[in-house]
Amino acid sequence: MYCIFDNEIIFLSLILVSGTDDVDGYAKTEGAWILSLHKRQYSTNTVAECAIKCNTESTFTCKSFMYIEKDQECWVAEANSKTEPILRRTSVAFYEKKEYLLECVNGTGTSYRGTKSKTKSGKTCQRWDAKYPHRPNITPLTNPRADLDSNFCRNPDGDSGGPWCYTTDPNTRWEHCNVPSCTVECIHCSGENYRGKISTTENGFTCQRWDSQEPHNHGYIPTALPEKYLEENYCRNPDGDPRPWCFTTSKTKRWDFCSIPRCTSEPPTIVPELTCASGEGGSYRGTISVTESGKTCQVWSAQTPHKHNRTPVNYPCKGLDSNYCRNPDNERKPWCYTTDSATRWEYCNVPSCGDAPRPDDPVIPPEEDDCYEGNGASYRGITSETISGKKCQIWTSMTPHRHSKTPQNFPNADLRRNLCRNPDGDRAPWCYTTDPQVRWEYCNLEKCSSSAPESTNPPPPSAPSTPTQTPPERDCKIGNGLSYRGPTSITVLGVTCQAWSAQSPHQHNSFTPQSHPDKGLEGNSCRNPDNDVNGPWCYTTDSSKKWDYCQIPDCAGLDCGTPVNKPKRCFGRIVGGCLSKPHSWPWQISLRTTGEVHFCGGTLIHPQWVLTAAHCLERSKRPSAYLVFLGTHTERANESSKQRRRLEKLVLGPNGADIALLKLETPALINDKVLPVCLPEKDYIVPSGTECYVTGWGETQGTGGDGTLKEAGFPVIENKICNRPSYLNGRVKDHEMCAGNIEGGTDSCQGDSGGPLVCNAQNRFVLQGVTSWGLGCANAMKPGVYARVSKFIDWIDRTIKAN
Repeated sequence: MYCIFDNEIIFLSLILVSGTDDVDGYAKTEGAWILSLHKRQYSTNTVAECAIKCNTESTFTCKSFMYIEKDQECWVAEANSKTEPILRRTSVAFYEKKEYLLECVNGTGTSYRGTKSKTKSGKTCQRWDAKYPHRPNITPLTNPRADLDSNFCRNPDGDSGGPWCYTTDPNTRWEHCNVPSCTVECIHCSGENYRGKISTTENGFTCQRWDSQEPHNHGYIPTALPEKYLEENYCRNPDGDPRPWCFTTSKTKRWDFCSIPRCTSEPPTIVPELTCASGEGGSYRGTISVTESGKTCQVWSAQTPHKHNRTPVNYPCKGLDSNYCRNPDNERKPWCYTTDSATRWEYCNVPSCGDAPRPDDPVIPPEEDDCYEGNGASYRGITSETISGKKCQIWTSMTPHRHSKTPQNFPNADLRRNLCRNPDGDRAPWCYTTDPQVRWEYCNLEKCSSSAPESTNPPPPSAPSTPTQTPPERDCKIGNGLSYRGPTSITVLGVTCQAWSAQSPHQHNSFTPQSHPDKGLEGNSCRNPDNDVNGPWCYTTDSSKKWDYCQIPDCAGLDCGTPVNKPKRCFGRIVGGCLSKPHSWPWQISLRTTGEVHFCGGTLIHPQWVLTAAHCLERSKRPSAYLVFLGTHTERANESSKQRRRLEKLVLGPNGADIALLKLETPALINDKVLPVCLPEKDYIVPSGTECYVTGWGETQGTGGDGTLKEAGFPVIENKICNRPSYLNGRVKDHEMCAGNIEGGTDSCQGDSGGPLVCNAQNRFVLQGVTSWGLGCANAMKPGVYARVSKFIDWIDRTIKAN
């Protein structure tokens, strides 16, 4: 890089996602099971039939149902996730009537079925079936269809003032409740939870759709950030700004704030933490006012010595009193601006609630491969992605899924960050997901005892997308095995599979050769006809076990981006990064002078082509001036695996971009120590917060490991944030991207230039960035900048084909 110095029982809080439910009027959550005293079982063929059972239930008011497709079981229940405990369970889809989840009213609120139970003056509501302190005229018996459960606010008599309740104050018989209107557009606090439909900015610009990359590229991708509810082109606040905003459809205005009034109703309440901080410390309201290095905090309402917008006016619900340490904008822990003019801000040393480590504590990965033994209860690796590619929810977080699997409740389970773990003795490591519609999934991990078969014919590295069919010579699955057509017909427990066309010992009609003619259900081999995220399965010949999963390895081996020696993936705030495992980043090359002196890095993307930074080639435009070393781990390059190549051609990137292609005189020999990385899809934008890794032999600034390949992992930072005045002040262009720790300490540096920034997705590493430039190395609020490889895919393809 060149530098410029200037068994769980919980209460689930489910948030609605429009347009993604299987059944109209219901919100769906995969993997959840409700504990309800009043529920009934039915046998139905489809989820729609189960919904009909719920809608027509006569013995109680059905508010939710569970459907198990493989068993064709339908359970309807009187309760929903707002009032009853929820369990984590495999292969169950939980559906809740949306009308019972809304915490706002339409019209006078006669249909309100939420859980507010306090009046406008703060009095607690009396239960509707109680006779003390007030003898009610309206009861569950007199109004059986009014849903007078518990002591929740209701409007059974059509009162024009909206929902009300009898109170527990003997001197006040009843009062109206403070339930907001569903149609009023307003925000509480900084609008983090705004779900309205305003789509015009305060300056009159129309908002760009969040799922569009035109006219502005961005990393706020709805499918990757489902917890942010980036719907349509509605104003949202996904990054801790003072209020909702959006990208605009104007090419001259990248983004703009939205003008949304503040709500007059009470904001959500929090339980203040006075002596410690849980998770990211958003609820900390203690009086610590000194940073980790001992600097006194600046008063939040002051603008000297540092000007800022984290003021009590902009962040009214964040407790920005005096100069106390706080976390108003979703940072990793409480912080403050300092009274030292040379140090803008620092984190504070607020104790963590309980003895458990913070979710962001540095993670030094184990030396062994990232796999698990037994049921994975002892797994301490760094995978944080589920089998279907979903990002794991942080264990200390209660959003989007509330749960009891916390570091405090399971102190020996190592529930740090969002790392895959098995705290409750399940069959494999798992995690809650960041997708509100999928409560949990098993993780994308293999057992240590299983060895994936090697590919005899790897796909070309320039086309890393997932194949649509399993290679015939390999009995393995790709992804969740939807396309698996192999011969395996034994379950994980060693039981022979029942033929899909048979009805004995288990009767079924959901999955047969007739109902699913294109799913390969001709014999009794394991298949995945319902796209189960956990992989292929079958009905079994054991009369006591209707169905079970099959143990089929992933198709991994010498494909692009799949190193044989799995890397540590050293992620977190470890100053200077970690020493890499030998040959765990086999696409890393060393660019050298003819005197064999290392000066830049690069990435093998094809047996005969290397991608590097254009500024690495400033000393000469002659190919003969350079050498490329492959298959080395040390800068001395004395390993027997070293491959030495001269260059045939140099091709600089288009329009002066800091990217270049190097053609080797002869192709590299692809083996377990030299392997191309995968390239991204054209124009793909890495979602904000994605964990990525930089490798190189660059300047270590006294952190050790000189002469040995090092790695550092840190999150991608969206260009909108990276271009803030206090960061890189508008210097980052659309064809570039940022990554790093905001507080500094870990970064790429001189000698790393031209090297890879790779991100892991679906068990492959994809080259997303080429190390380019930065303002110093590892400085706070000055992340590294990388050429965005996805913007150059057409140029890469054209260049390779033409040469």
